[in-house]
Amino acid sequence: MEKATVLIVDDDPDITEAMTVILEQKGYVVNSAGSIEQAMESLQKQRSDIIILDVMMDTPQDGFILSRQLKQDEKYQNIPILMLTSVQGKIGIDFKSAAGDETWLPVDEYLAKPIKPDVLLKKIESLIRKR
Repeated sequence: MEKATVLIVDDDPDITEAMTVILEQKGYVVNSAGSIEQAMESLQKQRSDIIILDVMMDTPQDGFILSRQLKQDEKYQNIPILMLTSVQGKIGIDFKSAAGDETWLPVDEYLAKPIKPDVLLKKIESLIRKR
């Protein structure tokens, strides 16, 4: 059985590399992007089965902007989005309870950084199965 394709959207190359190693060891095909523009280019080239999305990239709200953009586009709205960020600790927003709000935070799940590899893998597998 062919493993899923994961798109990691995060501007921190160390985090992207660490997640890529973990996911590729489990057989996932991994693509990465460091900005909204790169993420859209990647999705146009190769459809992803799940997107792992950071909040703060070029601007503090890039993750919010991209998640709304994807969920409003028929081509991408059914791709699960896992928001993975450390911003909650910095600004005090309860992302976990807001995840799924179609207006404010249209993501399927939220996890706080740092995250243990086994937790990340279980969440990815769960989201892909739900689809």
